[in-house]
Amino acid sequence: MRIVGGLHKGRRFHPPKFFKARPTTDFAKEGLFNLIDNRIDLAGKKVLDLFSGTGSIAYEFISRGCNYVMAVDISAKYLSFIEKTVNIIEPEKKILRTYKGNVFSILKKIELDYDVIFADPPYDIENLEALPDLIFNNNSLKQNSIVIIEHSAQNDFSKHPHFQEKRNYGKVNFSFFS
Repeated sequence: MRIVGGLHKGRRFHPPKFFKARPTTDFAKEGLFNLIDNRIDLAGKKVLDLFSGTGSIAYEFISRGCNYVMAVDISAKYLSFIEKTVNIIEPEKKILRTYKGNVFSILKKIELDYDVIFADPPYDIENLEALPDLIFNNNSLKQNSIVIIEHSAQNDFSKHPHFQEKRNYGKVNFSFFS
């Protein structure tokens, strides 16, 4: 895997073989970040990366100048890998924080004062449809936050009141909300 844009463009990282996470393809990341870059200047922004897995998306946000990224995952092994990788990418900066736990539970407890909230849950996860409501029903959600959910073609969020658009890149789909 590699970072596809920003200061660390082209940098490669190699998750351990035991990882079961499905990383977002480089093709999809390039399309996603072209869209994001046209909507918001990421320099100095605060990002929440839910279901972080390999950390691929967190690294992209860091590479593009975000000053704070919270990576959330249920796996301590995945979070440890993300922390080690970020320490190689940005050893002198303390940009990344990690939070271990179930995303659905965490969203009920934490403040959502983030400029961008990105979620890449397992495509077969139960209750995926509830994710946008958990985010938008949180009273601490920052005004004008961009919320992006990666999902399979089988999911349709178009009826959600905060839905803006859906983009697809091969088998990878991104739904945008605000």
